Amino acid sequence: MNTKYNSLFESFTLKNGITLKNRVVMAPMTTWSSNDDYTISDDEVKYYKKRVNGVGLVITGCTHVQPNGIGFTNEFAAYDDKFIPSLRKLADAAKSGGAPALLQIFHAGNKALPSLTPDGEVVSSSAIETEATGFAPSVLPRELSRDEIMEVIHAFGETTRRAIEAGFDGVEVHGAHGFLLQNFFSPFFNSREDEWGGSLENRLRFPLAVVQEIKNTIKKHATKPFIFGYRISPDENQEGGLRMKDTYELINRLIEADVDYVHASLADALSSKPVDSQDEKTYLELIVEHINGRVPVMAAGSMVTPDDVGTALDMGLSLAAVGHTLIMNPDWVEKVQNGKEARIETAIKTSKVSELELPEKLWNIIQASGPWFKIEE
Repeated sequence: MNTKYNSLFESFTLKNGITLKNRVVMAPMTTWSSNDDYTISDDEVKYYKKRVNGVGLVITGCTHVQPNGIGFTNEFAAYDDKFIPSLRKLADAAKSGGAPALLQIFHAGNKALPSLTPDGEVVSSSAIETEATGFAPSVLPRELSRDEIMEVIHAFGETTRRAIEAGFDGVEVHGAHGFLLQNFFSPFFNSREDEWGGSLENRLRFPLAVVQEIKNTIKKHATKPFIFGYRISPDENQEGGLRMKDTYELINRLIEADVDYVHASLADALSSKPVDSQDEKTYLELIVEHINGRVPVMAAGSMVTPDDVGTALDMGLSLAAVGHTLIMNPDWVEKVQNGKEARIETAIKTSKVSELELPEKLWNIIQASGPWFKIEE
């Protein structure tokens, strides 16, 4: 191995005592590949087993904590105890490479799919119309009642309990990408006038209540150290949307709540900058500077080569989450460790799709996604 990549393969110990064998994380990626009853498919099991060897930590794609929180077609579910055998099957596959595995849990909020939610109803912090995305249509969601908010908070705790029972080593809360936790935190999407909206303090109330519920569940049910991470999107494009100053306060509160890491989801970890950027500093530089060693920082975003990962680690990143490059290179870690980084693929070759063991549903999404992946013959 080229010695300039030594930093990628240094071990890293979280404050709960769990040691990761290296700094490379399998990023959470939706596979669109569950069975029609939202249980884990055999194709997904093969997909994970193919990619988990070598990485220091595995984070699964997201799973919804309530039936109305589904954000993607064929997204595996975790909102009921009947899914525990399915989750155990996923945990076994995700842990098969020897690294700890985390279940990513979320509620899609205003980005839920009305075609798959009960009565076609989408819920959010407030009844504010959303823009269509590549995966979800434009909808006018219904504002959650106070009782329903408490039910969602409880659902995050129950799904954490299921993750523990299924054998996962932790959970990551998906508070990014404009899903429900961000709906409440956002000054644009949260126009409530009760204790769950308005001031920054009130907008923080829901995500922090979810965090506390999960911590209580871990304390009650986990019999060994259990990792708890929180994923954020630093800001929003909308005028009047989320900005870094609020995100800094969320980070402060997450540190006070004793999460094990903060995970920044970025378009490009090495170059993306805030919406209202006034200088040359990237999100990553600003977040690392603000955290100042108080909690481990993970980031994901267009890190394809070991040089990309090494640069991010040099910038102060604790853990680097790689996603698309693992889809194209299931043996990415092995290539780097064996000095074969020049063989890292930057496109999916149609002639090698079967070798990559991509679930058919995922391959169909990739082919229909335009610039999301480069595809070659």
